[in-house]
Amino acid sequence: MTQTKLATTQYICVDKIIFMPANKNALIRYKTIDSCLQNRARKWMLNDLLEACAEALYEYKGIDSGLSLRSIQSDIQVMRSEKLGYEAPIVVVDKKYYTYSDPEYSITKKPLSHRDLQQLGQINSLLKQFKGFRYFDEMSTLMHKLEDKIISENQKSKPIIYFEKNDHLRGLAFLDQLLKAISEKNVIQIDYQSFTQERTLQYVFHPWYLKEFRNRWYVFGVRTQEPDRIVNLALDRIHSIRPMDQLSYYKDEAFDLEEYLAPIIGVTVMHVPYETVVFWADRKTAPYIETKPLHPSQKKSITTTGENHFTLRVKVNFELEKELLSFGEHITVLAPLSLKERIEERLRKAVEGYGKT
Repeated sequence: MTQTKLATTQYICVDKIIFMPANKNALIRYKTIDSCLQNRARKWMLNDLLEACAEALYEYKGIDSGLSLRSIQSDIQVMRSEKLGYEAPIVVVDKKYYTYSDPEYSITKKPLSHRDLQQLGQINSLLKQFKGFRYFDEMSTLMHKLEDKIISENQKSKPIIYFEKNDHLRGLAFLDQLLKAISEKNVIQIDYQSFTQERTLQYVFHPWYLKEFRNRWYVFGVRTQEPDRIVNLALDRIHSIRPMDQLSYYKDEAFDLEEYLAPIIGVTVMHVPYETVVFWADRKTAPYIETKPLHPSQKKSITTTGENHFTLRVKVNFELEKELLSFGEHITVLAPLSLKERIEERLRKAVEGYGKT
């Protein structure tokens, strides 16, 4: 299965469906054996099946060696088993002729099992996560057909995997334009308005990477007037994008996005030194933080009094503060002092806000 990296730090991979053969050569052999056994006008010995499979492999793949009687015997066992969901009723007549005990049987007529339907539903859900990319939109017809098949085969089926998504998130329509600009190395002009700006600004932008974080998409690159400063723009704050074909595209090929984001949580890279962040967590929260680390550098220690302390080696940014604040009273920041005081001040203001209501 091909891995698709969408300019993020993660891959989405879909394992093979259980009722699909391990490779195309096996599928050709299974279909050939199936076709032979449906032809009841002829008696099929193992050598006959071997010859038919060899001819099919040569015709479709140009392969003219490597097939043996043992391979065909193994294929028959797989077709008989539940491994691929076929459970083919293959029998041996007079100890040498192979056929189907059910003259109407074919692996192509085998109905989808409940497990097959569940896995198809999961894969269909995975594909839907790429909404906004034209390449996946072109698959929408196929996905609708697949969904209709799942529903018609099993009306009572419900998804067993749910993904975090926000269908109302703005900016998803720009994903395809940005992906194309990055792939084709094109300069673009972006009309952009951040949350702190009162009006829309225009940037001549050289897009390098796309990244998703907390269900929001960001594009990383540089502006023409500041080629040495990496900028990230949130797609939901973009108003429009226009190509600038007359301009030469620039990209620092030595730049590594994963390395660039490694010191932080989130997407906001502050030009500040690394700091050692230490915080206490209560016994109820500590296991959660331990099993879902805030950052790859996270380490846990237990004090002589039995308290849980966690340490991060990061560059402090807004996303880190937001993450720490989300734990409320269950954690206490101990170091650095500047971060501790900032978190304390924000919590104090939050309490004051509740006191006014």
